Amino acid sequence: MMIIANQWIDYEILDTNNGEKLERWGNIVLRRPDPQIIWQKKIDEKLWNSAQARYFRSSKGGGEWKFYSKLPQDWTIDYKTLKFKVHPTGFKHMGLFPEQAANWDWFSEKISVSEKPMRVLNLFAYTGGATCAASAAGSSEVVHVDASKGMVRWAKENSILSGLENNKIRFLTDDVFKFIEREIRRGNTYEGIIMDPPSYGRGPKGEVWKIEEKLTDLISLARKILSKDFSFFLINCYTTGFSNIALENMLKMEFYGQSRRISSGQTLLPVSEGGLFLPCGIYCRVE
Repeated sequence: MMIIANQWIDYEILDTNNGEKLERWGNIVLRRPDPQIIWQKKIDEKLWNSAQARYFRSSKGGGEWKFYSKLPQDWTIDYKTLKFKVHPTGFKHMGLFPEQAANWDWFSEKISVSEKPMRVLNLFAYTGGATCAASAAGSSEVVHVDASKGMVRWAKENSILSGLENNKIRFLTDDVFKFIEREIRRGNTYEGIIMDPPSYGRGPKGEVWKIEEKLTDLISLARKILSKDFSFFLINCYTTGFSNIALENMLKMEFYGQSRRISSGQTLLPVSEGGLFLPCGIYCRVE
């Protein structure tokens, strides 16, 4: 099933062509590369030249931004009641993945209608988009875990910008495996778990993460801290070569015999010019 993040006002993909997307982040227009954009089309040169900055990939890996006008050091964009700080980073990213708003809306509905307290765990939590959405929806507690101190600081800023500073949110810089193992020993459980595992990464003490080697073990561990009547389990994935069906099969094996609905698909963003949709990764949900 394809899910479309089409409720944005402060974010828009204006156009796509030949490996690039033209985006509006608030009132700032940027050009960024995207390997999914393999199509070519006639473009509005004036529109594309309105970009205030463009990210160029390097043949040696990585890349750099070229700025055509002076941009603020950072700025904020809104999604419904949430507010997020964004700015161009050295790795092309902006500190937010707008396509995930479709998942935020999905689990926020589950949290908001729940008649019981909902503790939510967000693993590989990045700058806290899902953390803020879960807290704003009414979670009794959200636990945010990421290995990067910088990302955890950014997530805290986003929670304050979104007016959630008085909500119960725990921000932890930790290795996800070690954190889950401690939670198992403590007997802690969650009604909802969200995870966005990277293809490759390192923990705060140099722990190596490779998704093809670790994901099955991670899913098995995380299942042990789901409450017996949990509401949802969500995995997002951006790893090239991973299909949503493979991800769904992994979860079907893990939850075999349980009366749970398991679904998967692609996350999409609408493109204003031409009526296209940009594929932005895969997801799998257990509910």
